[in-house]
Amino acid sequence: MTGTDHYTTFLRLLPSGDNAGGQPLYPLSLTETVILGRDPHCQVVLDPLVHRAVSRRHAEVKPVLGCESPDGTRFWQVGDLASANGTFLNGERLKDYRVLQPGDRLALGQNGPEFVFECQPRANPVPLAPPANVKLPSVTRRKLASAPDRLAATSPPPRRREPDAISLTQLFPILSTGRQLTHKAYLLPGGITVAFVVLMFVAVGNPLAFNMLLAAYLAGAAYYFVYELCGKHKPWWILSGAAVFTLLLLVSPVLKLFVFVFRHVLPGELPTGDTPIAFPILLIKMFFGAGLMEELLKATPVFAAYWLGTRLRSPYRERIGVWEPLDGILLGSASAVGFTLLETLAQYLPEVYRATLSSGEGAAQLASLQLLIPRVLGSVAGHMAYSGYLGYFIGLSVLRSRRRWLILGIGYFTASGLHALWNTMGSISPVFLALVGLLSYAFLAAAILKARELSPTRSQNFATRFYK
Repeated sequence: MTGTDHYTTFLRLLPSGDNAGGQPLYPLSLTETVILGRDPHCQVVLDPLVHRAVSRRHAEVKPVLGCESPDGTRFWQVGDLASANGTFLNGERLKDYRVLQPGDRLALGQNGPEFVFECQPRANPVPLAPPANVKLPSVTRRKLASAPDRLAATSPPPRRREPDAISLTQLFPILSTGRQLTHKAYLLPGGITVAFVVLMFVAVGNPLAFNMLLAAYLAGAAYYFVYELCGKHKPWWILSGAAVFTLLLLVSPVLKLFVFVFRHVLPGELPTGDTPIAFPILLIKMFFGAGLMEELLKATPVFAAYWLGTRLRSPYRERIGVWEPLDGILLGSASAVGFTLLETLAQYLPEVYRATLSSGEGAAQLASLQLLIPRVLGSVAGHMAYSGYLGYFIGLSVLRSRRRWLILGIGYFTASGLHALWNTMGSISPVFLALVGLLSYAFLAAAILKARELSPTRSQNFATRFYK
């Protein structure tokens, strides 16, 4: 709510690190909508170089027409315009329009610019001259120009001195945090970290258990990074199920079928020993024997989730199924976690351990640990990058079903090509390997950004920024 014609309503931009000066005031019209965003055509234009997390048309504040009370009291409401990073009212993300109350805080993104909705009596007017980059509605401009008591630009009224009384929740903040503690303070990731630290202390002296715990924690941390960038809620049991599904495929006879088709029927037989092989031939073998085979295997849980989602009723069909690119990225990356863990713990670590055992038990364990850490963390630019990228195309094929096979073909061959290039460059130089890893992550990041843009649930999603 606000007031009658005897009151002036406006948004006050609160100071921040990027805006440490005065507090600009943005008047609200009684009849016209005020759009906030980076687009120059918005009524409240925010600097795109400073507020990069703000969308071009981020949010709007508009009067609730036809709902004024008998004494002339007017109301305004705020709504998000499908922004990438969301609009927050008093710390709560907007899902629909909300009526404003004096003192409400409106934030464009979790760490974006923050405004306060205020209502002041006209008898004690406040300066309403906006900065030069603000385009006001025409009705508001005419009212400001004709007001006899219109001021130029002065400093805001001094703040009232806070009382000296202190509350119990100020002394014990834990009593007042409520849901914010679990949703905004990273309590769950911190708690999981503490649990893994305790378990790893217990596992000291047992190399196998210690390596499994460390690999699980690092894989979870790497996946959490991708999950935060995607910004869409997906039940943890669905994501864990995708990883377990891939693990079961790798220990089942299905793997032998994949190996037979891609490495014996198709020209994907991987070289063994130290026999030199030309780069083009090695790349082709890796494309069939590693790229096409492993990416199809890791994509199998994504296709299974899509098939299962089409046969369930709401809300499980939306939670489990693949309906957009973000779903595909999340499930594809989760599948890659299961693949990476089994490949690292069951294949690469035992090989390194046996190869260095002649130097002593301690040296073999150290070499295994040194391999485990970069392999699991590097999966963000490796298996998770390829599988997440292919998952984007699986979800896109659902949105654009008429071009499904073209979309799936491009995604499958591109992801497989990146995978093959990584495996091939590993035999040439670590520098080239790093460049391919950076390229793979760039492909994944681009897919995440585009998936966030295309998401049908964009207004309900959260999104961690790639930049400041």
